[in-house]
Amino acid sequence: MQIYIETFGCAMNHKDSENILAILKEKRNAVQTDKIQEADLIIINTCSVREKPIQKLFSELGSFNAIKKNGAKIGVAGCTASHLGREIIQKAPYVNFVLGARNVSKIDAILDKKGAVEIDISNDESLELYPSSPVSNFRKSINISIGCDKQCTFCIVPFTRGEEISIPADLIINEVQKAVESGAKEILLLGQNVNNYGRRFSQPHRDINFTALLKAVSKIDGLERIRFSSPHPLHMDNKFIEEFANNPKIAKGIHVPLQSGSNKILKMMKRGYNREWFIDRIERIRRAVPDVAISTDIIVGFPDESDSDFNDTIDILNRAKFEQLFSFKYSPRPLTEAKDFNNQIIDEVASERLIILQSTHQKIMEELAKERINKIYSVLFDTFDENSGCLIGRTSSGLLVKSRGDIYNLGQIRNVKIIESMRTQMKGEII
Repeated sequence: MQIYIETFGCAMNHKDSENILAILKEKRNAVQTDKIQEADLIIINTCSVREKPIQKLFSELGSFNAIKKNGAKIGVAGCTASHLGREIIQKAPYVNFVLGARNVSKIDAILDKKGAVEIDISNDESLELYPSSPVSNFRKSINISIGCDKQCTFCIVPFTRGEEISIPADLIINEVQKAVESGAKEILLLGQNVNNYGRRFSQPHRDINFTALLKAVSKIDGLERIRFSSPHPLHMDNKFIEEFANNPKIAKGIHVPLQSGSNKILKMMKRGYNREWFIDRIERIRRAVPDVAISTDIIVGFPDESDSDFNDTIDILNRAKFEQLFSFKYSPRPLTEAKDFNNQIIDEVASERLIILQSTHQKIMEELAKERINKIYSVLFDTFDENSGCLIGRTSSGLLVKSRGDIYNLGQIRNVKIIESMRTQMKGEII
């Protein structure tokens, strides 16, 4: 069986796709293909955080159906599958099955059931032991929790991935150990709110929090770096920041999603923190880790966002000097509170604010880029570009670096002196 799978959205969606492929490889001797016309099974793993990916879904379904070979099946998985369910088959009758984000383990069972719809967001996959998949580029992603208990008024994820359940620590440690034995140098721990780990387990479990989990994972021999996504600002207590700063195996790049710099908007969003808390966390992290790289998410045009509210966001952007920014116009989502709020912001205003936000950040990135010239970074090289003869890798803080070097450096951490720095990547010399 040849499978073509297209994945939209977050790192957890990509991990779900990896698990789907691993199950079907074990159960059906499946192999992945990048040629749609040759595929026996076509799966679109969807995102529902914003409206555009949903619009793109039905466009792509139609295109895939037109070019697929006779007898090939089409399935829809992920968050959009969770909240649209059978409606997908009603709109696109040629779709063979719909598999929700919390039902990945059922892929083999429904594959031969035409019209199957499995979208139970209460399904517990926290104890599921998925088949091992190959380590890619010396990196491996591992889920540490499923679902989300937050009630952010703009977010549909709790309605597509269900309540938050942590995966038992022993299972996580075992998965990390197997990944390292298979060649992984770097691990990415995944969850909707990773630093809320330990809040709820589906079976009796010892008390443990995210900081303790990081300490346990870091003891595994052969593991070079630990990354995680995505933490929540609310759960960034001082002990967590101390562990982040002082544990040498924890990569010094961190995602701290702001969403808005306005206390009024943060309250309307039900984020659970205010701008003062957020600024304090950022300042504490930067003091503890001077070379840290901090990324963030920002939404502009949230209902009732005034010019003053937007300026509060720009103020934090200028103070925090984020190395990376993921920015979006607010998109009303089904099932969420915010879609019914008064004073929805017109698209022209939201678009103008997004342009201002992004241009402000571009200037910050240009300033930061200049400061990196002649600095020395430890780079884990994971790719070799034969055309340019360049090694490609990332610093501990997650910055992309290219350097000339021999292929035997792959999988190694080498010191690199930066000779050229741009907004999103650097060029250097191995020293």
